[in-house]
Amino acid sequence: MSRRIAIASDHAAFVMKAELVNWLRDNGHEVTDLGTNGPESVDYPDYGYALGKAIEEGSAEVGVALCGSGIGISIAVNRVTAARCALVSEPLSASLARQHNDANVIALGARLIGNEMAKACITTFLETDFLGDRHQRRVDKLSKGA
Repeated sequence: MSRRIAIASDHAAFVMKAELVNWLRDNGHEVTDLGTNGPESVDYPDYGYALGKAIEEGSAEVGVALCGSGIGISIAVNRVTAARCALVSEPLSASLARQHNDANVIALGARLIGNEMAKACITTFLETDFLGDRHQRRVDKLSKGA
């Protein structure tokens, strides 16, 4: 199933992002690349906020956030209330993020996992459905904020 996917990274993950953009497009997805596109140092919050806004505005159904560890950009994405970004490092956590948390953005650490593991996580993320039921009330609380 083709998805509208926004992807963003800082300088530490731009090489991984370039490969993932091509791979996602080759697999039939509509991909919006929000940058960055080079090794020059940039501030990951700028790219995380842009990705969160793409989710909030509806220009993307789901997102992929990348930085060196995945931590900083995931924090930035989660500052946007409509975004539910989960930092994952293997397919099981990607599956649980979708099933239990209805995550709409996946964050990955380019310095911690390789491209093949990133692809496995993204594949699982895209193929897994939210379970709803008892998990829905928890997601509703996340969507309201504190």
